[in-house]
Amino acid sequence: MYPPLRGFLRRCHEQFAADDSGALADYIPELTRANPAHFGVSLATIDGHVYEVGDSSTPFTIQSISKAFVFALALETLGHERVESVIGVEPSGEAFNSIRLTGDNKPFNPMVNAGAIACSGLIHQHEGDGAFDLIHRTLGRFAGRELDVDEAVFASERATGDRNRAIAWLLRNYSVLGDDVDAVLDVYFRQCAVLVTARDLAVMAATLANSGRNPLTGEQIISPYVVARTLSVMTSSGMYDYAGEWIYRVGIPAKSGVGGGIIAALPAQLGLGTFSPRLDSHGNSVRGLKVCEALSAHFGLHVLNRSDDVRTCIISDYNAAGVSSRRNRQNFELAILQERASDIRVIELVGALSFAAMDYVSRRLDGEGPPGELLILDFRRVPSATTAAARLLAEALAGLAARGVTLIVAGFEKASQLWQAIHAERNILPKLRHFSLLDDAIEWAEDQVIYRYGGFEGLAKTTHLSEQALLAGLCSDEIDHIAAIGLARAFKTGERIIAAGDPAASLFFLQSGMVSVKLRSGARLASISPGMAFGEMALIERERSADVWADTAVQCLELPLSAYASFRKSHPASGELIMRNLAALLARRLVLANAKVDLLSAY
Repeated sequence: MYPPLRGFLRRCHEQFAADDSGALADYIPELTRANPAHFGVSLATIDGHVYEVGDSSTPFTIQSISKAFVFALALETLGHERVESVIGVEPSGEAFNSIRLTGDNKPFNPMVNAGAIACSGLIHQHEGDGAFDLIHRTLGRFAGRELDVDEAVFASERATGDRNRAIAWLLRNYSVLGDDVDAVLDVYFRQCAVLVTARDLAVMAATLANSGRNPLTGEQIISPYVVARTLSVMTSSGMYDYAGEWIYRVGIPAKSGVGGGIIAALPAQLGLGTFSPRLDSHGNSVRGLKVCEALSAHFGLHVLNRSDDVRTCIISDYNAAGVSSRRNRQNFELAILQERASDIRVIELVGALSFAAMDYVSRRLDGEGPPGELLILDFRRVPSATTAAARLLAEALAGLAARGVTLIVAGFEKASQLWQAIHAERNILPKLRHFSLLDDAIEWAEDQVIYRYGGFEGLAKTTHLSEQALLAGLCSDEIDHIAAIGLARAFKTGERIIAAGDPAASLFFLQSGMVSVKLRSGARLASISPGMAFGEMALIERERSADVWADTAVQCLELPLSAYASFRKSHPASGELIMRNLAALLARRLVLANAKVDLLSAY
């Protein structure tokens, strides 16, 4: 079974392959040698998956599709002010090879030949003889591989390109080009002769859709700023004098070429590449147009057809009542946290954050319940944020900080796109406490509340066995008996106390210090405070399921199961009570886990 999208592309290919309308481009003699039956389709997602159907690996010359990427390169290399000083961004409403300029003697836009030649001229002015090499390498970076050049097509274009020469000399007459007209034309003709496949075009388009980052190689080719400007001109002018009809019917930024290729880049979703050399009267691939129209119509992909609900960006919004970190707390700590539960507010976000989504979050922070003394924003389900969203977030957090709220962010690494977007607003961003994991953030916030409301003395003391929850209800003689048969143990900071996979031969009563229970992967399951037991699952398991590490210097009492078995024989009622206490502890953990599930299901 094919994935649904691949099945859809296959059906499109089968249906449209029968369409023999259109004709091969003949103004470049070498292009008439193309096989009119060739038809390839490829679609690349922004997470790097590529679908291919038909002749998707057949090479052909990129032709005018190169214009979009050379324009992007010019913006990235020279800056928008330099490029915009000589090239406009308005649709021309005329054929791609029109010999006509704007009223102020500039090319209408970089997607027509005049504008594309001007772009190549700008890069030639900047790079000299290395201009084409830079363009060639950049096209390869967009495609994710090194691309070849069809020298025969280059020679054919060079020999018959008189109309483009006329355009170039017109540009020279108005000082858009310098004295090196022939050298610039050679760069332009050669960039059009670069060989690509439908798969290459899909990856190149997906790179634009992915804010300039190649989804296969992970390389950032151009900045998001340049991507937005490039896609804008593709939307208005990428399909020449068919551009208005295209955006009305298909609604995806696109660019075509007389070699038979079309690219379409749907921001944040996909890149499409098609190849079929039969062209319509506008110079666009007949079959390629039909694939694009079918894809957009079938899945509702028109860029202006959006109906997102911003309320879905918050998956959970809760305080510390009933939901805690993985750190097991002493009774006096639990009492403080229960009383001050509203002091900690946690908001878990989900999905890519847009301007509208972050506006909704900021209103929730400001108007629907108090933010709490400590506010935690969890971003682990957020892959990215727009510049506008990051700015709104920074301003919202600045307002909360001014009201005395302690701000904590969690769920992302500082190398992520999300943090880069947020950190870009550092001129207004207040001080943030950052944690990679939400559980670590909640534990830190709990500590702050406990410290603020009387927790220091309780944490500093060494506990007695009588304070152990597992031994609750035992009389003093029975507790003294357990103390006598136990072994006093001490561990240094960072020392492993229990190893996963070892026989479960004893349990431990923590008297001072802190320990953490972790999986072999390093993921923390729980943190244990003085007055609590660890390794207690030895009472019902034969093998250790996790590691236990000393977070600080630790003192504890180890109770071998062999010694405990003797105790149970002499104190059967006490042994039953200990098992009941264990069941109560496990039930409480289950209640907490269910509370977290309920929070998720409520949104």
